[in-house]
Amino acid sequence: MAFRPSARLLAGSLLVALCMPVFAQWQQHQWDIMGTRASVTLWSPTPAAPLFRTLENEMARLNQLLSPWVEDSELAQLNRLAASKPQTISAEFYRLLERSAHYYQLTDGAFDITFASAGHLYDYRKGKAPDAQALKRATRHIGASRIALLDNHQVRFSDPGTRIDLGGIAKGYAIDRGIALLKAAGVEHAWLSLGGDSYVLGDHRGRPWEVGIQHPRDRSGIAMRLPISDVAMSTSGDYQRYFIQDGERIHHIISPKTGKSVGELVSVTVLCDNSVDADALSTSVFILGKEKGLALIDRLPNTSAILIDQHGKVSYSNDLAAPATATPPSSD
Repeated sequence: MAFRPSARLLAGSLLVALCMPVFAQWQQHQWDIMGTRASVTLWSPTPAAPLFRTLENEMARLNQLLSPWVEDSELAQLNRLAASKPQTISAEFYRLLERSAHYYQLTDGAFDITFASAGHLYDYRKGKAPDAQALKRATRHIGASRIALLDNHQVRFSDPGTRIDLGGIAKGYAIDRGIALLKAAGVEHAWLSLGGDSYVLGDHRGRPWEVGIQHPRDRSGIAMRLPISDVAMSTSGDYQRYFIQDGERIHHIISPKTGKSVGELVSVTVLCDNSVDADALSTSVFILGKEKGLALIDRLPNTSAILIDQHGKVSYSNDLAAPATATPPSSD
């Protein structure tokens, strides 16, 4: 995919709209959902408060469906019951499991929603990691082949120790749903974000939106600034949920093979046509590492990536030229 400077280029994690002029028709709203901050900026000649409420309600509905922390969510119930007998789930949830299975196959197991079998042992708020023996036992239950997608939207786990978590795809799906609602309401210019996932709809009324990729070692810094229009973007970074233990950064992007945090890269940004794919791919590339990750991206149509490694080196997929304004971050 060839990107022109005036069209869609790059984006980032914890995407921040930069240089936003103030007009009466530009309307903004922020709220907390799915464990992070959601934000929308849109152009509308009429008050957008009803549309903001619609977006809030939709994301709250998806949180109720897909959160592992909501006790009666479909996902939490599936984790509790699917090993004992097949569970009938909603068509929407089933489609996301099918999409997750697609990426499990595409990435040779790097994208694996059963990472939660070990991932649930980490407490990032309290800074606690499982001991070696507990982690070894938990990783035996990882492997998406343990999930059987049956007819009539039924799902069965073959291993009672297996758990799933859609943290690598759910927020992207929520963005896609939100953009669909904005389009249905006639909105042509908007920027919708949810944590490190976002979609830029249209342009910024005659010029591209300018967004920044957060500096992975400076929460207030920007690694690079670039213009984008009509593109989904997702960034996975080792700075989003982490703690330091014995000098090691323990973060939430976990290798399905080891149950431990992946260490080669610090930030991966993926751009493509929709957010559910960008979300899954940014996680996948982070786990695969630079060589295998870029090889995957270069095989996919209309897909681009920007990687930052532990030494601060920035790498790009083949379709991207080096950006005009880029300041590679230094390592720790």
